Amino acid sequence: MDLDLRNQQNSTWQKGKSKKNIHSGRQNADLTNMVYGKVPPQARDLEEAVLGAIMLEKGVFDLVAGVFTNPDVFYVEANKKIFQAMIRLSAACIPIDIMTVVEQLRFMGELDAVGGPFYVSQLTNDVVSSANLEAHARIIFQKFMARDLIRISAETLQDAYEDTTDVFDLLDKTEAKLFGISAEKAKTDSKHIISVFDKQITQLKARMQAKEDITGVPSGFHSLDRITAGWQPTDLIILAARPSMGKTALALNLVRNAALHPTKPTGAAIFCMEMNSGQLNDRIVSAESGVELKFITRGKLTESELFRVEECRAVFATAPLFIDDTPALTLFELRAKCRRLVKNHGVGLIVIDYLQLMGGGDDQRSGNREQEISRISRGLKQMAKELHVPVIALSQLSRAVENRKEGNQHPQLSDLRESGAIEQDADMVLFLYRSDYGKEAKDVDPALRNDASLKIAKHRNGELDTIALRTNLAIQKFYDLTEVNDAERSSRFIPFSEAEKRYSIDVPPAPADGIDDLPF
Repeated sequence: MDLDLRNQQNSTWQKGKSKKNIHSGRQNADLTNMVYGKVPPQARDLEEAVLGAIMLEKGVFDLVAGVFTNPDVFYVEANKKIFQAMIRLSAACIPIDIMTVVEQLRFMGELDAVGGPFYVSQLTNDVVSSANLEAHARIIFQKFMARDLIRISAETLQDAYEDTTDVFDLLDKTEAKLFGISAEKAKTDSKHIISVFDKQITQLKARMQAKEDITGVPSGFHSLDRITAGWQPTDLIILAARPSMGKTALALNLVRNAALHPTKPTGAAIFCMEMNSGQLNDRIVSAESGVELKFITRGKLTESELFRVEECRAVFATAPLFIDDTPALTLFELRAKCRRLVKNHGVGLIVIDYLQLMGGGDDQRSGNREQEISRISRGLKQMAKELHVPVIALSQLSRAVENRKEGNQHPQLSDLRESGAIEQDADMVLFLYRSDYGKEAKDVDPALRNDASLKIAKHRNGELDTIALRTNLAIQKFYDLTEVNDAERSSRFIPFSEAEKRYSIDVPPAPADGIDDLPF
C-alpha cells in the first residue's frame, strides 16, 4: 500500500529517549524498551478493507459505527483522518464514496496528509465483499484496546518511577483508565424488543413467586417501599432539604436499614464530606442503641446506656456498612472508591452527603459552579448505571423555600440549589420537610412537633406521593408513621415522653447558606 507511511508509523512507535531525573539524578524509565523491536497490535489490512468497503457499498458505514465511532481506533494516521471525514459526511447525511471522501478531506485540509486522492482510491482495490465487515471492525477495535492497555501500562510505569508520585493517586488513576477501556468494551448493539420482553417476563415471574414485594434495596420505611419497591439499581435518587432539616440523620437511617435489614441485608456505603467518621459513628450508634446522641458525644452515660452502646459492636461487626469521610471528594475519586466497594465488598447502595460539597476536579475548573454541579450530577447518574447500584445524593435547597409565605414552605423542584440539571438527571427526587423547622418549641403545635414528611416530587418509574414520618432526633431516628406503634413497642425505642423528659428538642433557627448541616 504505502510503505513509507507504514515505516513512519513503526518508527514513531519505537522512538524514545531517556531523560535525567533532575531531583534524584536517576534516569526515567525508557518506556519504549517494553516494545522495542515489536510492532504495536494492529490490523492494517483490515483497516484498509473496512474503509474501502464503506466507500464502495451504500449504508455499510452504520455497521462499523455500531462497533466504534472513535477515529483513534485506527492505527494508521491516514486511516484515522479518512474515517473522521466519513463521520462528518454521515452526520451531514451526505453519501459516502471515493469522491465525497476526497472532497471532505480537501475541505478539512487533510488530503495531502493522507497521501492524496490516490491513497483514498487505492483503499477500494482489494475489497471483495462487505459480508464480514462488522467482524472486521471488531478485530480492529480489539487491536485498539490492546494498544490502549500498552499505553496505560507505559504511563503507569513512567509515573511510578517519579519520586513525587503519590502511589495511591496513581492506583486510582490507573484503575480509572482500565475501567474506561472496560466501559468501551461494554457498548452493546440495539436489541429487538422481543429479546428484552423475554428477559423482563422472566424477571416478572420471579417477582410474582417471591414472598417479598421489595425488588430493590429496602429503605426500611414500609410506606416508601410500597411505592418504590425499594431503591432500584441504576437509579439516581436526590434527597433534598434545607440545612438542619435532618438530611444526614435520614441518610444514616437509610444505610443502616439496608445493611441491617432482617431478610434482605444489602451492603451500603455513605460518603460524608461535612462530618468525620467518628461523628457519623456516634449517630448510627445512637439510633441503634436508643441512647441519646448528646449523652454519647458528651460521655455522660449510665452503666446501662454504656452496655447498650457496647452491644452495638456485635451488631456492626458483621454488617456490610462502610463510612468514608474524605472531604471535597471529586467525581473521579468517588467513582474509583465506589468501584472497589462494589467489586470487593458487594456494596449495593451508595449515599453521598452531600452533592454541593463535592469538588469538580482540577480538570474541570472552567465554567461556573452551576455547570460544575451539572457535571457532578450527570456523573453520579452515569456511575449508578455503570455499577448497577442505586445512588442516593443529598442536596441543599435554595433560600426560596423560606422566602415563601408561611404555610407554603414545602419544597418544590425549582428549589434545587445551583443546578436544574439535578432534577433532569435524577430518577427520583425526595424532599424532606419538618413542620417544626426553624420555630421555637413554644410556637410548635404539640401534635406536629415530631412529624416530618418525605415528598416524592419526581419518580421516573412510579407514582408521586408524600410519606408521613415520625422523628426522634434525640436518637437520630425516623419512623414510618404507619408503623410507629410497632416501633414504640420495640425494646430499642425510647418512648417520646421519656425522651422529652431527658432531652428538650429546641430546634434552632435556620442557619445561613453554606453552614454545615448540623446539628441534625
